Amino acid sequence: MKIAIYSQFQKNKSLDSFVKLLEVLNKKAFKVYIEEEFYTKINRNSFLELETFTELDNSYDLLISVGGDGTILRAVTFLRNLDIPLIGVNTGRLGFLATIQTNEIQDAIEAILNKDYNISERSLLEILSTEATKGIGSLNFALNEIAVSRKDTTSMITVETKLNGEYLTSYWSDGLIVSTPTGSTGYSLSCGGPVITPNTSSLILTPIAPHNLSARPLVIKDDTEITLKVSGREKNYLVSLDSRIATLKNNTEITIRKAPFKIKMIELNHESFLQTLRKKLLWGEDKRN
Repeated sequence: MKIAIYSQFQKNKSLDSFVKLLEVLNKKAFKVYIEEEFYTKINRNSFLELETFTELDNSYDLLISVGGDGTILRAVTFLRNLDIPLIGVNTGRLGFLATIQTNEIQDAIEAILNKDYNISERSLLEILSTEATKGIGSLNFALNEIAVSRKDTTSMITVETKLNGEYLTSYWSDGLIVSTPTGSTGYSLSCGGPVITPNTSSLILTPIAPHNLSARPLVIKDDTEITLKVSGREKNYLVSLDSRIATLKNNTEITIRKAPFKIKMIELNHESFLQTLRKKLLWGEDKRN
């Protein structure tokens, strides 16, 4: 089995988990490749003679992310449409996507070897805009959300929104989030959006701090094409795709739709999405539950 490992190495906890993961994988005689930039950062710690990668291809069987959910979002940019399964070792905090704890690495690898898991296919969004792709490049897709927001101002922006060409409304707000089901537990949730299960064929429109008090999150079919045009007092606004950001000129129109490919997340049999919800949102803390 050929395995790729990606991490951002922002804390010693990530390095400790990486060392543990390497120990387990080496015992199984896997072919292990480390993302080159990550390897450069850790090489000063005497991790010598490790194979590296800068891009992935169909020869890889698995990508393992070591970090938090943000690390997984960056790892997705290596996967694109390759159909390589992804799983995350959690060294962050909440961890809706990265669910394996360091003390569970051995058991998790055994489960993967024994095919004791399910594949959860996650929809992505893509942005269609020549101006946006100038700043973002070919990585015009997002697993969690695509959002527009104000830049260089404390004033609100106006987000004119159309669904399949039909005018919906103009949000007076700090911005607007277009979220996938996976992203429903991320930025959208913190702005009052609903949680929806990963296999739901839906998208969420969540305004950020709307001034029009009647504006509420809206759940729509995931085959809807969304057109946004932002205007405001400043000349520019921001568009973000997960952690990647570009600056666009006022009144630049962007189109957002479901991407033509999905990401395959490995879901171990003992760790379902509903179990993760209960654990991360502390629903079980109320004894009446």
